[in-house]
Amino acid sequence: MYIDDAEGMVFRPPSEAYSFILRATIGCSHNTCTFCPMYKESRFRIRPLEEIDGIIERGAAAYPYVRRVFIADGDALVLKTEDLLHIIKKCYDLFPRLTRVGAYATPADIDRKTPEELAALHEAGLGILYTGIESGDDAVLTRVHKGTTAELTVRAGQKALAAGFKLSAMILLGLGGQERTHEHALHTAEVVSAINPTMLSALSLIIPEFVPLYKEVQNGTFTPLTARGFIRELDELLRHTEMTEPCIFRSNHVSNLYPVGGTLPKDKEAMLRALEQMMPHMDDTTPILGDVTHF
Repeated sequence: MYIDDAEGMVFRPPSEAYSFILRATIGCSHNTCTFCPMYKESRFRIRPLEEIDGIIERGAAAYPYVRRVFIADGDALVLKTEDLLHIIKKCYDLFPRLTRVGAYATPADIDRKTPEELAALHEAGLGILYTGIESGDDAVLTRVHKGTTAELTVRAGQKALAAGFKLSAMILLGLGGQERTHEHALHTAEVVSAINPTMLSALSLIIPEFVPLYKEVQNGTFTPLTARGFIRELDELLRHTEMTEPCIFRSNHVSNLYPVGGTLPKDKEAMLRALEQMMPHMDDTTPILGDVTHF
């Protein structure tokens, strides 16, 4: 559900499909990741509270039975805490059936908030944060200009969980290319194990022609994984996860070649068996760029 006339495409997690999308910011304040095709049509800006209030008011009039609100765009936690508290309260005041507010949050944005600020946001009704881990390998994170480190990502994830949030994290298979697939898998497993998010999703890297990473493919400095390479990397990553609390895992995005899912650590062995059975049937000769239509 969406009532807005702002520029740029709207993005939201799959689980927020029926939420009211409230664009408190336009675009992404970081927006330099070399692999990311999102928010390229928008110049980042924070919208005035009066403008946001008006959108909430119009949304409540049009959709009075909304149960979930998702605060967009790319990193809503870049807003001042007092402004976020105002927005969250306004949503709960005007949507009488509202049960949850969610938002994207970069590791850096989470880490900039104090534990007290995060606790206040959760207490106000911000229930779930979606964060892109992408990789736990510092060399990969630096190369793709992610703007974080493994250490910062772990610290931010742990802070979010300690404040009471549900944390839905995303990792990106193939982001290290063939050149660094082992390190990417191993170090990402270490990071997600240290965080132990509530939910974890694995997507597969797609490289459309208009992202900077495509130029690295063209000049031979980045080699995409093959089909078997993606399965092999996921297998290695899952093998090295050591979750101590239940984590719902999914690898069923349209970008993924073979879907697996379950709860870690309980279903880990079953998922590994499924990947082992599929691996010999996957091509291991042709690097996969993917198809931009998957976005």
